[in-house]
Amino acid sequence: MNDHNTTSGRFGTVASQGAQRNKVLSNTYRLLALSMIPTVLGAWVGVQTGITAGLTGFMGLIVFLGGAFGFMYAIEKTKNSAAGVPVLLGFTFFMGLMLSRMLAMVLGFKNGTDLVMTAFGGTAFIFFVMSNLSMVIKRDLSQMGKWLFVGALAIMVAAVINVFIGSTAMTAAIATLAIVVFSLFLLHDLKRIVDGGETNYISATLGVYLSLFNVFQSLLALLGIFGGDRE
Repeated sequence: MNDHNTTSGRFGTVASQGAQRNKVLSNTYRLLALSMIPTVLGAWVGVQTGITAGLTGFMGLIVFLGGAFGFMYAIEKTKNSAAGVPVLLGFTFFMGLMLSRMLAMVLGFKNGTDLVMTAFGGTAFIFFVMSNLSMVIKRDLSQMGKWLFVGALAIMVAAVINVFIGSTAMTAAIATLAIVVFSLFLLHDLKRIVDGGETNYISATLGVYLSLFNVFQSLLALLGIFGGDRE
């Protein structure tokens, strides 16, 4: 009888953990979808008003990093409260606003709309692939996080340097590396949710959103550099 109760208890615990993981994953996908609305709105406002057009060079970098890290700090502080979701959505509006300068440049090409849609489709495809891989890969990928962090840090340093150099070739190299690193970050973060390593859906959404944002932005940069039609 005791053995039966122990077995039943273990089964119940496993089932409960599985239900919790599914709930976090489901809530993450829902909030991620919702976060696209303020992102698109922020990008639209930025393109229509040109409010970010003057944020070039070092000043643009300071505004972007200051705003992004300020929002991420606020999200971390409010992720367990009712304010967590509004703060996250405010962050995604800000990120859309910051993206608008690049969008305006790409839309200035004759084939700009096609380039934006291609970047969107490529990002969606990467998300689809990494989402499915996170479900089928059985290996623990948690150790991959520290190497990806180093890669992300290297990208940030290179981007800061390129603000002063202004090299198109370096921009392309940074964008290519960013697509690889943040695609793997996407897999890492989704796998953490699937494995139960991430239990807060707001934090989970933030991680996944940042990866998707960087992949989209990098694809857009590459398409603008190599596929932009100025005629």
